[in-house]
Amino acid sequence: MKVGMISPYSLTIPGGVQHQILGLARALRRQGVDTRVLGPCDGPPPDAGVTPLGNSLPTAANGSIAPIAPDPAAQLRIFRALRDENFDVLHLHEPMAPGPTMTALTLKQAPVVATFHRAGDSRSYQYLNRGVRWLRKRIEVSVAVSEEAAHIARTQLGGEYELLFNGVEVVRYEAVEAEREAQPTLLFVGRHEPRKGLSVLLDAMAMLPPDVQLWVGSDGPQTAELKARVAGDPRVQWLGRLSEREKIERLKQATVFVAPSLGGESFGIVLLEAMAAHTPVVASDLTGYSDVARGGKDALLVPPGDAGALAEALVTVLGSPGVAARLTASGDERAREFSMQTLADRYITLYEKAMGVNPVTTLA
Repeated sequence: MKVGMISPYSLTIPGGVQHQILGLARALRRQGVDTRVLGPCDGPPPDAGVTPLGNSLPTAANGSIAPIAPDPAAQLRIFRALRDENFDVLHLHEPMAPGPTMTALTLKQAPVVATFHRAGDSRSYQYLNRGVRWLRKRIEVSVAVSEEAAHIARTQLGGEYELLFNGVEVVRYEAVEAEREAQPTLLFVGRHEPRKGLSVLLDAMAMLPPDVQLWVGSDGPQTAELKARVAGDPRVQWLGRLSEREKIERLKQATVFVAPSLGGESFGIVLLEAMAAHTPVVASDLTGYSDVARGGKDALLVPPGDAGALAEALVTVLGSPGVAARLTASGDERAREFSMQTLADRYITLYEKAMGVNPVTTLA
């Protein structure tokens, strides 16, 4: 079986969907499935199994910035790649995003499995509804990564969706060794934009003991503003963008991982990553997060935007080794339930199903 996995987002820019695509491709290859990833790349491809489709164009989407490639040059490259590679099945992530995935679905040169990640309204779903509903009918198997993503797609596009949560590469976390910080240390990793709630976490820091330090990973449009706001607090360290290995090391070194998002999270993969690193989690009580972390068992969940509740939960975990140990043990088991290898097995079954539904290659 030869699988063409297509990303609408730049594979060289950190993002949850891109991370899933590259991780799933690695897991499929470990299962003996010939898998090639095609997508925009703003720089050298991040993996030997990636075919770059050109640079991306940052575009506002879902309260964030999506690095998509809707330009004609990228569409020509995807057409040529699909023609030359002769894939048995195509796996499109966010198939209705403008760019390579939508083009691949329009061309339809092989049976299609499509994964919908989006939580929240989509302008393309709203303004191009007739067109995207037509495209939706060209998909053999539709998958959603969460109940919320399934609800959005079902409501705005119609059709039925298999529910397959995202996966975490547990084997990569097991391969990295790092010692826990002696000083109580919080870790935040996410784009510095309003919906990620970093501002709320900085407010909560003012309510925490003076020996607690905060590591802030990544960057974004709010970075300069938030840095200026806490410029006099030496407890806050700004790490910038982290490589995958650096992220794993920091997750293992931190005392608590904090995800204070305000909304728009379809699936809390970053929570699973912290669990795989054996680090307790405190996060906002959002549907996309509670699908992954069961409140009070795998993580402490607090109301979004409530700095006081966030600080209280952090004090509980930092001040109670028993609570931290309980969350860590349950989180470790939870991460293994969402193993990327298990997810790869599920997708192989869906690829075979799609090929059985439409075994004849077509060209629209």
